[in-house]
Amino acid sequence: MIVKLRNTLRKILLKPYYLLLTKFYKMNISPSAIISLGAKLDRTYPVGIHIDDESYVASGAIIFSHDFTRKIHANTIIGKRCFIGSNAIIMPGLKIGDNVIVGAGAVVTKDIPSGCIAVGNPAKIIKEKIQTKKYGQLLTNEK
Repeated sequence: MIVKLRNTLRKILLKPYYLLLTKFYKMNISPSAIISLGAKLDRTYPVGIHIDDESYVASGAIIFSHDFTRKIHANTIIGKRCFIGSNAIIMPGLKIGDNVIVGAGAVVTKDIPSGCIAVGNPAKIIKEKIQTKKYGQLLTNEK
């Protein structure tokens, strides 16, 4: 019962949060994407944040669209059906392709092509040619 109540409350809170990010900050986030309330999206250059359909950004993840030291304001793009793990960091100006899983705590410093799993610091691709379903859940072909 408590889990059901918590999930209902979470859904109620996510709608105004989504509206804040998209209408007030002007971030380009698909309505079907889920951004955890604990995720940190760059508000210095918010129009540079782009998150596509059915992607999930977990709590503690940070997505940058600016770098003060290099005077960069750039578009950071997360593709369709991606999962950005807890405490992962996506640096500014990168493109994460479709069907990508970024592991917890990964620091992404380079573009990640579609259909990959990337982990570590700096993030390295450990598996290619994967498929994901809604919110970046891994599809397995094993029977």
